[in-house]
Amino acid sequence: MAELLRDARARTVEDRAFAFDDRDFRRVCRMIHERAGINLGLHKRDMVYSRLVRRLRARGIERFSDYLDMVDSDGGDEAQHFVNALTTNLTSFFREAHHFPLLAAQLREAHRGGPPLQVWCCAASTGEEPYSLAITACEAFDTLTPPVRILATDIDTAVLQSAARGVYPLERIDALEAARKRRFFQRGSGANAGLCRVRPELRALIEFRPLNLLDPDYGLKRGAYTAVFCRNVMIYFDKPTQYGVLQRMAPLLADDGRLYAGHSESFNHAADLISPCGRTVYRAATRAGAG
Repeated sequence: MAELLRDARARTVEDRAFAFDDRDFRRVCRMIHERAGINLGLHKRDMVYSRLVRRLRARGIERFSDYLDMVDSDGGDEAQHFVNALTTNLTSFFREAHHFPLLAAQLREAHRGGPPLQVWCCAASTGEEPYSLAITACEAFDTLTPPVRILATDIDTAVLQSAARGVYPLERIDALEAARKRRFFQRGSGANAGLCRVRPELRALIEFRPLNLLDPDYGLKRGAYTAVFCRNVMIYFDKPTQYGVLQRMAPLLADDGRLYAGHSESFNHAADLISPCGRTVYRAATRAGAG
């Protein structure tokens, strides 16, 4: 490990404005794994420097070791800034589109009157995925007030604030069909030219809330969720961390509930918790014989 770190350091720019050595990098790796479950490889060293150096500048600190001491001693704002800086937020509207028709069919089948169906989006990022879920629900029931409520969470508080605003550059919805744009988005004018905003009816379907998937208790009701979207999140976790998250997540699924995972994620090591029932779609293993 030490030799690999020395080789990685040799390939980076030596003259950095802020002191950042092997020990600092190892410490960052340990801290972000403990706080967010993220595993950082050696190839992420330059990324770590470039993202965290902004916080050093903001706090007037010259050494990474001093900054990391601050994060370790601070249980509030700076610790959250540290996590926000190292979280990857790659998203788009209707990303991995094959899941959304499956969700629409599932929602129509699951709703038999009564209270709204519950959907959880575990990695809301800047909002494109939860709003895609809301659009899917509206289209499934052909109304802007479908019997569906969406919980959208993320560990990154900065992107959650952006998601709650629901305002995007027009190019972010370029790939959407014209009918969807007209029905679900409002185009800005004047000072807001070049921007669009999701319709208030969509926003009303979603509750945005910070949540860390490493928390021992999510504070969510067991058996309440018809669908849980946890896509392209656990690719950053090691297998034991994934298993722990799935231990907490599987009991939240309703009897006919489904867990939607990312196209590159596989949970074969958690076959006692969840069972595949489609392309990167799972149900709780204890209910695998039902339905």
